[in-house]
Amino acid sequence: MRPSRLLGFLGAGVAAGGAATAYAAWEARQYTLRRVDLPVLPSGMRPLTVLHLSDIHMTPGQRRKQEWLRGLARLEPDLVVDTGDNLAHRDSVPVVLDSLGGLLDRPGVFVHGSNDYFEPSFRNPFGYLLPDNGKRFTHVPELPWGALSAGLAGAGWLNLTNRRAALAVGETRFSFAGVDDPHLEYDDLAAVAGPADEAADVRLGIAHAPYLRVLDQYARDGYDAVIAGHTHGGQVRLPGLPGLAGSRALATNCDLEPARARGLHRHPAASRPGDPGSAWLHVSAGLGTSPYARIRVACRPEATLLTLVPRG
Repeated sequence: MRPSRLLGFLGAGVAAGGAATAYAAWEARQYTLRRVDLPVLPSGMRPLTVLHLSDIHMTPGQRRKQEWLRGLARLEPDLVVDTGDNLAHRDSVPVVLDSLGGLLDRPGVFVHGSNDYFEPSFRNPFGYLLPDNGKRFTHVPELPWGALSAGLAGAGWLNLTNRRAALAVGETRFSFAGVDDPHLEYDDLAAVAGPADEAADVRLGIAHAPYLRVLDQYARDGYDAVIAGHTHGGQVRLPGLPGLAGSRALATNCDLEPARARGLHRHPAASRPGDPGSAWLHVSAGLGTSPYARIRVACRPEATLLTLVPRG
């Protein structure tokens, strides 16, 4: 091959790679509100809305994300569920609390994820696509997660870290079980084990990372739905092709299969509503990324407004 032609091929490859990177960086900032109906209410009850937030991964300089998040208060949800990984910088606690703004005036519940506890560090971005080797980056400095807990709880949100709790939202009685981050194996399933409160109108299991051991217990104990995040929806997905429905996740960063990396599903996957030992599962693709690799492909950052409607 002549040098001029080789240089041409190399130049085209560099240009294509640059365009792909620019697109992935652009998509990571295309914040999206998704709307999903979740049929968990008793017959005859009025619908109500639950705003599911996850994986915000906030740094102080992310102004566009802060403004978009602050605007969600206009939705006036009946309940907010925050499934963790709010932080990505040691100075982000006041930024997160300010960005939540009016949402802190609504009833809310929360758990933490690993990135609330430990500073992010640079890692091979392609390592996310490899099988989990069990290594956890806990040797880095801690983030001020205690201040985050205090801020959220001080606003009236329930801390569900390895706890069960109850909450009345209007005429609807909620029963919750929540665990600390399963990705770090901080979850204490024994602390929240046992049948869900049959007197409650809605029973929700909350976790940051949707590991199967957590989903199995919540479904077995009679929770109507499990709410989780962590997966980033795959973050890098294969775009939909002709004859295929939508994009496909390549990884989940846990033992949940990629087909359920985001959105509303059943657990176990093959179950149907009404099957004993089964539940709905909602996994948020989250709002953020690692501050060292702010890219997404075919998986825009999201928050989800769940509308709880009567079963059936």
